[in-house]
Amino acid sequence: MNKLIWQQDFAGGHADLSAWNIRLGNDLLDNDGNPVCPGWGNGERQFYTGNSGNLYIDESGLNLCARRETVETDGRSFAYTSARLDTRDHLSFCNGKLVVRAKLPVGQGLWPAIWLLPQDQAYGPWPASGEIDIMEARGRLPRQVLGTLHYGKDMDNKSIDEFSYAFENGAIDQFRDYALEWDAGSIRWLVDGHCFAERRLEPGMPFDQPFYLVLNLAVGGWFDDVPVDEAALPAVMTVAGIWLYE
Repeated sequence: MNKLIWQQDFAGGHADLSAWNIRLGNDLLDNDGNPVCPGWGNGERQFYTGNSGNLYIDESGLNLCARRETVETDGRSFAYTSARLDTRDHLSFCNGKLVVRAKLPVGQGLWPAIWLLPQDQAYGPWPASGEIDIMEARGRLPRQVLGTLHYGKDMDNKSIDEFSYAFENGAIDQFRDYALEWDAGSIRWLVDGHCFAERRLEPGMPFDQPFYLVLNLAVGGWFDDVPVDEAALPAVMTVAGIWLYE
């Protein structure tokens, strides 16, 4: 896994967002673009936009910014805006090493994530085709990150393999390299080159198909169902670069 096959050098000022889909709104959509669940299926409270206040590139990298900002649409009102983007239909991969260098915001109710979803849903709708969370953090617990697999034939039989990592020094608000090493036999999670978890892959698990990359900064949600600390807003998740190796 040492041949570089794709990269995004946001901090170098050379990257654009042509390989990315900017997702909008508060609804989880089906494959045809129809809303199926509010809150992106997670009880999230933000409304995603592509506005320059929520999504922008500067000398530090690609910035996803959560704000206290009211959006009213279709009879619903949202108190927060933020950003979410993904590489579906542009970049997906099966097996390899993905490294994302990112700095994450601290603050209660903030939920930054770097994760993978199946390009084709070959085994059916979530969770049957799987989900790979490279990094999730709870903003009120800035010394910890999590890596997780979701899978199972249906909602009643879903499995969650969750692994946590605690920083010995510093916290999520420093640039870190969050990485995933994925081969036919296992998936490994790394922070700054340190492997903190490995899950052997077993027959019947759906991780033999291409997945695409998702970056988002959620506000609220069931992952850490606590009041939002609005004093922490605006809050920024910065991605300096992304490297994919095979």
